[in-house]
Amino acid sequence: MPLPHPVRIGAAFWVQRTDWPSLRQAVVAAEEAGTDDLWIDDHLLSDEGDSDAAKFEGWSTLAAVAAVTVRAQLGLLVAANTFRSPGLTAKLATTLDHISGGRAILGLGGGWFADEHEAFGIEFGSGFGERLDRLAESVGIVRRLLDGERFSHEGRFYRLRDALAAPRPIQPHLPILIGGSGPAKTLPIVARHADLWNLYGSPASIAASDAILRAHCAAIGRDPDSIERTVNLNVVVRRTRDEAERAWAGYAAEHRPREGEGRLVVGGPVGEVAAALAEYAAVGVRHPILVFRSPWDLETIRSLGAIREALASRS
Repeated sequence: MPLPHPVRIGAAFWVQRTDWPSLRQAVVAAEEAGTDDLWIDDHLLSDEGDSDAAKFEGWSTLAAVAAVTVRAQLGLLVAANTFRSPGLTAKLATTLDHISGGRAILGLGGGWFADEHEAFGIEFGSGFGERLDRLAESVGIVRRLLDGERFSHEGRFYRLRDALAAPRPIQPHLPILIGGSGPAKTLPIVARHADLWNLYGSPASIAASDAILRAHCAAIGRDPDSIERTVNLNVVVRRTRDEAERAWAGYAAEHRPREGEGRLVVGGPVGEVAAALAEYAAVGVRHPILVFRSPWDLETIRSLGAIREALASRS
């Protein structure tokens, strides 16, 4: 029986402490190397290390990336639902789809970074549960707008009156990615609305979350294998593991990733990287997304296509 999704590889760029010329060079190098998709994070303050560090805004950066690339799909990993109304989000995603010639993916999450909301006067809500309830309502609205419906909506968080998002996206079905693995609120949203699911974790923890997602899909009659699984990973390609560890130590010291996101999953030659990623493929995650921070690791970026091919040969 054929597998539902091919092996794909993505490159995500956390856009703090950088500049546009070096970022442009990095995303173009990633596309030339064969990456399947390019991702930008969505924060108004740096969420790693000193929050006062320079940080680009996500959607405008993504539009610039669309203009200098031609093939890879593009998305935010992930857009904070709290920043924008669902109508604005649908318009942004549609515009990106047109700029990119039909390459947009809409990544969405509940929003979590309180400091940036307070700094810029954005309503943060009463807690994470409420923000996820807001996301659940928002993503349903966005899906209807992307699919061309004209409608009004009176909900707990959002009101729309005779809303229509025109033009439609170039893609007949612009895919939505949902990030997170909360069993009670996030995974039901994934089951109902997501074309792709994004998360962090070990193969074992992902397998446990996957089992819960499958139960939610069964409850609503959806094929769980219609949802593509993606995972964010820190990977460094070098001749040896020691060289990779030294390179990673510099990134960790400069950016100080948050707890749970600062582990080097694997470092070393392409074959060793593919062997480690095969452990994720074994639990159904055939779309690793490698996370990059400035100064951009061009040696690893230029190995993206080779990693995908080596991983595919093991799957």
